[in-house]
Amino acid sequence: MIRTASNRFRRKAAKLAVSLVAACAILVAQPGPTLAGSRIKDVADFEGIRENMLIGYGLVVGLDGTGDSLTNAPFTKQSLQAMLERLGVNIRDAGNFTTKNIAAVMVTATLPPFARHGSRIDVTVSTLGDAKSLQGGTLMVTPLLGADGEVYAVGQGAVAVSGFKAQGAAAQITRGVPTAGRIANGAIVEREVGFELASLPVLRLALKNPDLTTARRISQAVSTLAGVPTARALDPTTVHIDVPQRWRADLIGFMTEIEQLQVETDQVARVVIDERSGTIVMGPNVRIDTVAIAQGQLTIRVTETPQVSQPNPFAPGGVAVPGIAGTSAATGTVQVPRIGPDGQPVRDAQGNVVFDPVTQAVPGTGTPTVAGQVGGGAQTVVVPRTDIQIDEQVDRRLAVMQRGVSLRELVDGLNALGVGPRDMITILQAIKAAGALQAEIQVM
Repeated sequence: MIRTASNRFRRKAAKLAVSLVAACAILVAQPGPTLAGSRIKDVADFEGIRENMLIGYGLVVGLDGTGDSLTNAPFTKQSLQAMLERLGVNIRDAGNFTTKNIAAVMVTATLPPFARHGSRIDVTVSTLGDAKSLQGGTLMVTPLLGADGEVYAVGQGAVAVSGFKAQGAAAQITRGVPTAGRIANGAIVEREVGFELASLPVLRLALKNPDLTTARRISQAVSTLAGVPTARALDPTTVHIDVPQRWRADLIGFMTEIEQLQVETDQVARVVIDERSGTIVMGPNVRIDTVAIAQGQLTIRVTETPQVSQPNPFAPGGVAVPGIAGTSAATGTVQVPRIGPDGQPVRDAQGNVVFDPVTQAVPGTGTPTVAGQVGGGAQTVVVPRTDIQIDEQVDRRLAVMQRGVSLRELVDGLNALGVGPRDMITILQAIKAAGALQAEIQVM
């Protein structure tokens, strides 16, 4: 019995060891993680598969008094007359007429690739005249033309407007853009753009961001998929592909496989600067040589805080206007109150102000310099107070950037100096002028 149990244990242990070895073999056989690139579908387009822009001129009717003024928009009046004449209504002999329920509009649309006859596309409607809103309007039948002048679609339908405008006697509010709207599926395709894709013997890929390295990597990936060197890069933008014989019967499948291929894209080291908004965008390949950077500004802040100087109580003031004691309108002279040792006007037993016996001429023409007073004396005045502060930013230091630092190190070094976006633009341009920035600067 003991031997039998021992043999069973050995067999189970052997089976377990075989299972562990098989599991380890499976784990070893599995490929390790690879760096994920970008799909060719996202970085390039096939030539011939493109959209086409359409445009047309039409009329929107049914507006609630928010349309064009016919006197300010004569083209709207002419279009209305022409439309009614086509419908059998003659209004040219009706004299002057006015309406605010119609607006002239431009209608735009995008014809997608391989759009078939009878399919529907969206259209955008925008006013031409002085219409206030397209809310509640309906677009009349409008032909949409291509660049060749041919009609490719016809649009019509109710205009959907997201914005609105409300106005009263003393205030108004506008939200969004009420003079532009959209009609979902508002146009029907009447003409197709002829292009036979399935019979093409040659394909061309157009890169969205031209780059020689990326174009070569795409050509290598496509050749690997086809099994033969069928693709080659013609320039930084174009990759030429000869369709292999085994894929001629299934060109769409071949294009699908190409779109799903992943490649590592490359790009030129570039720094994009928008000086208007202070925006800076730097690519991952931006590098700089060894350079020392110091940034500082001389800031002078001038603050004006005017103060009001009020005279003390009973301070000598101006003399009253003519007609009051102490003033002679006939001689044009005034008497000045006598000031005591305490700086206050001297008063008699009855409390009246005692004037000096010597009179003085009324300043100027006798017109009071302060309302109700004539010349001289203490007055309430505004005294200027100016505060000037100078910040030379002496706490800024000189920073040294070593050769070949990365984008993160460059940004960290500039942030350590307390540099804002506006100053960083100037610093990057100065580094480029010094020849230490190994990147292209593009100012928008």
